[in-house]
Amino acid sequence: MPWSLTVGHVYGTAVRIHVTFLLFLVWIWVAYYQQGGSGAAWEGVAFVGLLFFCVLLHEFGHIFAARRYGVKTPEVTLWPFGGIARLERIPEKPSEELVVAIAGPLVNVVIAALLLLYLGGNVGVEHIENIENPHVSLIAKLAAANIFLVVFNLIPAFPMDGGRVLRALLAMKMSHAQATQTAASIGQGLAVMLGVLGIFGNPMLIIIAVFVFLAATGEAGQVQMKQAAQGLLVQDAMITRFETLGPQASVGDAAEALIRTTQKEFPIVDGADHLRGVLTRDAMIHALQAKGPASSVIEAMQGEVPTVGARTPLDRALKLITESGAPVVGVLDASGKLIGLLSPENVGEMMMLRAAQPDARFGPWAKKPVA
Repeated sequence: MPWSLTVGHVYGTAVRIHVTFLLFLVWIWVAYYQQGGSGAAWEGVAFVGLLFFCVLLHEFGHIFAARRYGVKTPEVTLWPFGGIARLERIPEKPSEELVVAIAGPLVNVVIAALLLLYLGGNVGVEHIENIENPHVSLIAKLAAANIFLVVFNLIPAFPMDGGRVLRALLAMKMSHAQATQTAASIGQGLAVMLGVLGIFGNPMLIIIAVFVFLAATGEAGQVQMKQAAQGLLVQDAMITRFETLGPQASVGDAAEALIRTTQKEFPIVDGADHLRGVLTRDAMIHALQAKGPASSVIEAMQGEVPTVGARTPLDRALKLITESGAPVVGVLDASGKLIGLLSPENVGEMMMLRAAQPDARFGPWAKKPVA
């Protein structure tokens, strides 16, 4: 994850903090300082730190539940708006997804119960409403915040855990694709309601509504892509006409190719057309800013790029992209030469063409079988 700092590892999962989170702590310190001086400022930072520690425990609830079903989690990253655990895949069995989805909120239930027990149950809505008040008990605010996290995360809309719980329950009665589409539609409806409330009330609800609506749309799109890929091979969707760069090329050469073509990713190949890595547009721009156009593409490229054969099932290749986090998959022939590139964008374009020509087997993107 760009602009994130690794602060440790827990049972094979990297714990990272995004730079914006550190800036968020600075903003909290300043905001509390203006209300009550340095003492209040440090207490505010301590509260936010403890709150996000609870968020981290929430994410590890998901992580350990997923690990029970053989799903690994390479990393979890803390952002100002919460935590994101990157699972290699979502469990396909509804019962397994239900357990993984509910595990996070259950962690916050346990934390809130322990804090309420410590406080003797003396926590109310006013502790959330006065969360910026330095005179309100830190423990009481933390208990109220965990209760809020439980309620908020169980809203039945993606990307909240409630959306995944809803999908898992629906998938027990219908197909996974139908369950996802239904859950996404419900999430979009809730997003519209939040947006309307935001117009007449809190403008922050509009931002949340947009975020929820886009997340629900994206979740439905991913499942549609996976469904469309079933029964097809990589050769049915891969790009076969693309420009490559040699190991001796400079980032300036790559920038010229970026302007001259419509590519966003440029494979780096040696003299035998063997894939060495991929240079993305973002990595290219960063290298231009940091080291200048004369720097080598080898230094800027992403070296770990998964590869498949042309006759690999398309859904397996898409799963490989998701699990690896790579921008593309290289397609190799029997001798190991690069003959194609595959990205989610290719598959999305293929889906649109299939929708436009439902009677065609593969439509105008069909290619002759690759040996």
